[in-house]
Amino acid sequence: MATTAKDVVLVTGCSKGGIGFALCEEFAQRGCIVYASARRLEALEGFTHPDIRKLCLDCTKDEDVKKAVAEVISAEGRIDILVNNAGVICISPMADVSIEQAQQTFDINVFGVLRTVQAVIPHMASRKKGLIVNVGSIVGDIPTPWNGMYCASKAALHSMTELLHMELKPLGLRAMLLTPGSVKSNLAANQAQVFHLPDNSLYKSYLKLIVGRMYASQEEGVSMPTETFARLAVDKMLASNPPLYVVLGGNTLVFSFLRWIPRMAVLWLIWRRFSQ
Repeated sequence: MATTAKDVVLVTGCSKGGIGFALCEEFAQRGCIVYASARRLEALEGFTHPDIRKLCLDCTKDEDVKKAVAEVISAEGRIDILVNNAGVICISPMADVSIEQAQQTFDINVFGVLRTVQAVIPHMASRKKGLIVNVGSIVGDIPTPWNGMYCASKAALHSMTELLHMELKPLGLRAMLLTPGSVKSNLAANQAQVFHLPDNSLYKSYLKLIVGRMYASQEEGVSMPTETFARLAVDKMLASNPPLYVVLGGNTLVFSFLRWIPRMAVLWLIWRRFSQ
């Protein structure tokens, strides 16, 4: 999909300190008109580029999504690239995670994407031009302990993106699965504010390991700087022929290798890594 100066980009989940924020800055640097969105407008403070507009968009609310998309279409007449970046992690043993927390994780990471996709596709299809980018995770392919509902939600998102790749073809549109490995972001810090292991948990002796898993993607020397990730990702999104799969960040080579060895061996290695 060839792009031109001033293409219109809508990005979800753009609070300061995260991947979405850096993507917005990078798109704007490349000459795009960028709509940065988050549930709270105050979370969008700190942008430096004048071509970044701010939108209040809660992807768990149908009317919120429709209103935000309509606002962009009214102002610009089109959306060329949609980046579904909004997401949350869900640190907890599967035996302890509440149904409410599990539902919230899927509502943001999976159904939130479905809402924005369904709102944007008709506008893109009317022009037979557009790229939908879903931000997955390397743990969507290979799950890790203590973050099970997040892994499951990203696995669902990976499948959805591959289906979009097929079903968007007749409409002249493209899909991309952007899969981060370890990238500097505020996801772990946000989760730390709400993480709690129940008093009756069977995994109390694993608490230190569970907390360690929360911050695993932020390891110094391994985690890719957010700005570097954004630059490489936007290169792919603005390419004349954007690929379906883009994998970037720390630990991606290790996880790529794990995909080629027997699954039971993979699970043994992953459990060993996060249980000792």
